[in-house]
Amino acid sequence: MNKTLLAEFTAREGAEDEVARLILDYAKKVREEDGNLAFDVYTKASNPRAYWIFEVYQDEDAFQAHLKAPYGGPFNAALVPLIEEDASVLTFLDPVA
Repeated sequence: MNKTLLAEFTAREGAEDEVARLILDYAKKVREEDGNLAFDVYTKASNPRAYWIFEVYQDEDAFQAHLKAPYGGPFNAALVPLIEEDASVLTFLDPVA
């Protein structure tokens, strides 16, 4: 079964360009992971500082491999001081049958 989630965070005022650069660079790396099926980056039309990242992994094992990727820790360490939240807020999703 696919592992699907929505990651949300809000760029601090003045950090928009750096957050965009970081997330787009990270997205390129994640999309190359064997088990990644989607890593789509969005901002809210009503608030371009608010990011929504839609992620789909082949299964739980692929998601766990993603969490262990060597570029994830440095990405999160660089992102946290630039966003309003303490970390990305993750919402795991299940399909409606």
